[in-house]
Amino acid sequence: MKRFIVLCLFIIAFGNVNAQHYKYIDSVKVMGLKKYMQQIKAHPETRLVEIKNYIPGIALDIRYATTNNFTRHQMYKEAKAFARLPVVLALKDVEADLKSRGLGIKIYDAYRPYTITVKFYEIARDTNFVADPRKGSKHNRGCAIDMSLIDLKTGKELDMPTGFDSFSKRASANYPNLPKQEMDNRELLKSVMSAHGFTVVPTEWWHYDFNGWSKYPLLDIPFSEIKQRN
Repeated sequence: MKRFIVLCLFIIAFGNVNAQHYKYIDSVKVMGLKKYMQQIKAHPETRLVEIKNYIPGIALDIRYATTNNFTRHQMYKEAKAFARLPVVLALKDVEADLKSRGLGIKIYDAYRPYTITVKFYEIARDTNFVADPRKGSKHNRGCAIDMSLIDLKTGKELDMPTGFDSFSKRASANYPNLPKQEMDNRELLKSVMSAHGFTVVPTEWWHYDFNGWSKYPLLDIPFSEIKQRN
C-alpha cells in the first residue's frame, strides 16, 4: 500500500513539473508548445512564421533583444520577429503598397510569449501601455506588430510623434498637437495599415492589431521552439 501511495505521489509530482502554471490567468487559456503543434497540424495556415522569410526587405529593430527598451533589460535572446501566417501575408501587401511610395517597414516587435507579457506588467503596471496579463496581449496571439516607416533610399525612420514605447500622451494614435510632418507620417501609416486589415491601438501610434486576432489563442512558446519549425 505504501509503495502504491509513493508511486501516485511521484506521478502527480512529475505531472506538475511538466505543467505550466500562471499567476494572473487560468493556464488552459494559454497554449503551450504541445497544444500549438496539435493545432497547426490540423490548421497549418495558422502557424507562426518568421517575418523575414516572407518579407526579406523588412527592417528589424527588435528592442526587447537589447537593453534599449522601457525595461532596461534584454527580454529576448534573439532579435527575431514572428507572426501568424495570415498576418505576415497581409503585412507583405502593406510592404508592396509602401514600396510604391519609396517607403518601407521597420519592426520593433511582433509575436511575444505570454511569459514576457507578465514580466512587462510586473515592471510597469500601466495597462494603457502594457497588456493586462489577466487578458493577455494580441502580441501573445501572434497578431500584433509594433512598427514604423523608413525611407527606402536612406534607410532612416520617418519623423513620428515619439520614439517606440513612449509612455506619453503624445504617443496616442490621435494626438493632435504635432508638427505637420509627424502628423502626416503617422496618418499615412495608419491609412495604409487600415487598408490591409490592421487597426491601430489608440494609445500607441506604432502598435497595429490584425483584424482577425480573435481567432487565435494566447501562446507561450519561446522563439527557439518556433525557429526549429520554420
